[in-house]
Amino acid sequence: MSESLESRVLAALARIRNPRLENDLLSAGMIRDLSVGEDGRVSFTFLLSKADPATLVREARTAIKALEGVLTDAVKITVTDPAGAPKTTHAPPGAQPQSTGAVPPPTPAAMSQLGRVLAVSSGKGGVGKSTVAANLAIALARQGHRVALMDSDIYGPNIPRMFGVMDRPMVVGGRIQPLQAHGVKLMSIGFLVERDAPAIWRGPIIMKVIQQFLRDVDWGELDYFLVDMPPGTGDAQLSLVQSVLVNGAVIVTTPQEMAVGDALKGARMFERVNVPVLGIVENMSGFTDPETGKRFTFFAEGGGKRLAEELGLPLLGEVPLQPGLAEAADQGQPVVVSAPDSAAAKALTHIAERLHQEASKKTFSLPVIS
Repeated sequence: MSESLESRVLAALARIRNPRLENDLLSAGMIRDLSVGEDGRVSFTFLLSKADPATLVREARTAIKALEGVLTDAVKITVTDPAGAPKTTHAPPGAQPQSTGAVPPPTPAAMSQLGRVLAVSSGKGGVGKSTVAANLAIALARQGHRVALMDSDIYGPNIPRMFGVMDRPMVVGGRIQPLQAHGVKLMSIGFLVERDAPAIWRGPIIMKVIQQFLRDVDWGELDYFLVDMPPGTGDAQLSLVQSVLVNGAVIVTTPQEMAVGDALKGARMFERVNVPVLGIVENMSGFTDPETGKRFTFFAEGGGKRLAEELGLPLLGEVPLQPGLAEAADQGQPVVVSAPDSAAAKALTHIAERLHQEASKKTFSLPVIS
């Protein structure tokens, strides 16, 4: 019931508009930390500035209490003004809320059983981030590490196809059992929804999915927990660093200047939340004709090195273009599996070794989220 009730709560909040912002409560980012229990309890934080109509809180409470399945006496709203400290209210309909306070950001959990948590990220799509994440996970597993890969790209999950796994995971004792392929434990929203079903979800749902994957999946004891991030610097990235202590991030780019510029923004985002960037991976760095030995650069060259120098970070490696790489990945055979002696596979294996060296140097630190 909680899933359908949660969607109805979100829909009810999305129907309420803030006349000052000319937007609904969800799109305006005024709702935080939404929790909908199976027993009908609903709680969330309402970000209400002094310039907003105080009646919005009353409208939200009334709309939620009118929903079937909601426990009307257990609707808990924490009203917050970004200038001060939060105040929790259980006031009846009609009461005027007091807007004082800022909500402290969620404290990420130290899930030691996951080992080193590493985010594989990029500033834009189409740079081969998921390909790099999949091959690094397999390479680390083949080097003797216990590895899992979580696909947090909710809108475009590619990990199921890349690993050739399309089954629905089992639930044992209330815990979701991750699927496995090529020595890597896997979880993706792609295992749980139909392949052609669009994910038309707002930020709070993305946060819920990531938190469920972290806490409700039986990952076991790991050495490395890799997270394939969606492009950009949005809800998924913030949800991850607010939910679990992240040891480091790997930024994937192509040599093209446009990709490098977007990758720079991704790296700066992790720096701002106190997550160390372990290094840069340049994908699609060039192609060497095996017959003539001539090298072709289809996407310019040197972008990864320039980005690493600007950030003062190591360039973990450059992955060359390789014929058949995409086709093998589409068939569930990443290049380190399908062609382990190829130039691309050797580069990715070397990057995995460098990544292990860099990750071993880092210690946990709390993110700072403003």
